[in-house]
Amino acid sequence: MIYKNLNKFKILLLISNVFILNGCNNMLLTSHGTIAKQEHSLILISFIMMLFVIVPVFFMTIYFSVKYRASNINQIYKPDCSESKIIETIVWFIPVLIISFLAYLTWNYCHVLDPQKSIVSKYKPIKINVIALDWRWLFIYPDYNIASINEIAFPVNTPVIFNITSNSVMNSFFIPSLGSQIYAMPGMITKLNLISNDSGKYKGISSNYSGKGFSNMKFTAISLPNKKVFLSWINKIQKSPKQLNTIKMFQKVSFPNENHYVEYFSNVDQMLFKRIFY
Repeated sequence: MIYKNLNKFKILLLISNVFILNGCNNMLLTSHGTIAKQEHSLILISFIMMLFVIVPVFFMTIYFSVKYRASNINQIYKPDCSESKIIETIVWFIPVLIISFLAYLTWNYCHVLDPQKSIVSKYKPIKINVIALDWRWLFIYPDYNIASINEIAFPVNTPVIFNITSNSVMNSFFIPSLGSQIYAMPGMITKLNLISNDSGKYKGISSNYSGKGFSNMKFTAISLPNKKVFLSWINKIQKSPKQLNTIKMFQKVSFPNENHYVEYFSNVDQMLFKRIFY
């Protein structure tokens, strides 16, 4: 009786997991940009290739366990096979073939998806300087003399060039729906090229633990439908009464703070990013 109830509980738990996990949003596999879509393809191809190894192993484990179980007294067991060239060939050739294919695939994608590689587009790229603070993100638009905290925006199908550094400890800049994470390190500038092919709001995170406020170090990346809407967003920030044109103002902004809200700055010093870096 207890055994039957236990089996029913296991089946109920398995079914409930399907409904519970259905509400999850896997940002990494929900790609909205060229880079993210190619990375998604690489993950999917690698996953399928690994199934060629895992599925036969699981199948043979179950098959031999059932066939040669202790209660199956009619099964004849003859462990007299000392050498089989066919089996040796299969167990060596297939893994070598799979690993060679995955190695070529990874090497090729590493060059195609180089974070520093410019994205070809008919639209002029938008530059955004990124500074990781404790525990929020400061974004400077050098071509528009504005800055924002925990929010960025750019037009759809327009390449975005991120120049990234940190004013504190090491962090990791990551917009999962657009692909490629890259580290933000003090005293060093890393470069990342991304593009969004769909309009919408995407979550940006720090994927590297950087202290007690790390869990709330998130920002919103807004992919706007066209450049006209983007310029309206820029114009809104240019009207902000808050300014960021001296190191003293920056030091005030960079003071450690958890759960920081979205904040806009006009009249930003064009050389601020370089002054912070050097």
